[in-house]
Amino acid sequence: MKATDISEIEELIRQWENAICEGDLQTILADHADDLVMYDVPEPLMIEGLSAYREGWELFFAHNAAGPDRFRVKELKVVAGDTVAFAYGLLKIGGGPNAVCRLTLCFEKIEGKWQFAHEHHSMPIRLT
Repeated sequence: MKATDISEIEELIRQWENAICEGDLQTILADHADDLVMYDVPEPLMIEGLSAYREGWELFFAHNAAGPDRFRVKELKVVAGDTVAFAYGLLKIGGGPNAVCRLTLCFEKIEGKWQFAHEHHSMPIRLT
């Protein structure tokens, strides 16, 4: 695990996070694999491909106001190998106290460049 790889991935995540807060769809989609798979909290259960991923963000923007607290990753941890990496943390959405999800991101290094390959959001539920 190289510190440079971890730094590159952390920077990708922060650029992506800031783009979401600003509603910058072009930057959100940058550095994502064409065959990206995302598991999200709202339906559909699974999103496959960059086109469907774009549609998911358009829906998100329709229901969440832009601003600095729209989408923030807290407690970010990154683990990187030579060609694959993953990151995880807690995701605050919209600034509300209860809008917290778990976030896992997976990356693949293609031709020397890290790309988002998988994204997984989940919310805790109480089973009582």
